[in-house]
Amino acid sequence: MANSSDAPVGFLGGSFDPVHAGHLQLARDAQQALGLRQLSFVPAGQPWQKTGLTSSRQRVHMLELALLTEPHWRIDLREVERNGPTYTVDSARELRAEAGPHRPLVWIMGFDQLRRLPSWHRWEELLELVHIAYADRTSSESGLDAVMQGVVLRHAGEPIDLAHQAAGRLVRFAMQAVDCSATAVRESLRSGEQAYAVRYLPAPVLDYIRRQHLYIQEHGNEKTATPGG
Repeated sequence: MANSSDAPVGFLGGSFDPVHAGHLQLARDAQQALGLRQLSFVPAGQPWQKTGLTSSRQRVHMLELALLTEPHWRIDLREVERNGPTYTVDSARELRAEAGPHRPLVWIMGFDQLRRLPSWHRWEELLELVHIAYADRTSSESGLDAVMQGVVLRHAGEPIDLAHQAAGRLVRFAMQAVDCSATAVRESLRSGEQAYAVRYLPAPVLDYIRRQHLYIQEHGNEKTATPGG
């Protein structure tokens, strides 16, 4: 892991509803593979592609509980504190303004989010502001449409490249397989058959969910992907 003050800074966005082992593994693998100086979770406020989220206060608190044993990670509250729909490009523009023109910034996502990137608001502007790093357990871009295959070809880089420019690279990194999704966690909690949730939720998060009686009823649009648009 790079220790230089020039090392890139990473941001992992999502609804985190609830935060689970897959999110945490993604963060660990990204930090190691990309040489990040710092990593912040960016919980979504009111993502326009998703409705019916648990309150931002509760989602942030679950993140705080999950990160109790990860003091080197931070939570960036800019999206939950922003009024109206939240878009990743607006956060990226704010982060770039705060960091200045030279600091390497990296937005981290899974392969499924990369595949849906063209549905995001003003997605073409993202690579002008940040690098994008995506976890891919298959080592293949075969699941991308022609538009995204072209984007990958034009912007492809390696983790070592991230420290040498502020933005513009699209980098793949390996992630340890964690067969988990927030949708499946919520279904496990709602069904009463909670073995799946027990396996993939940090114990303090599971305890909080039980005390707050969360995820008892069907939750928003269960078919909608983790937001980023």
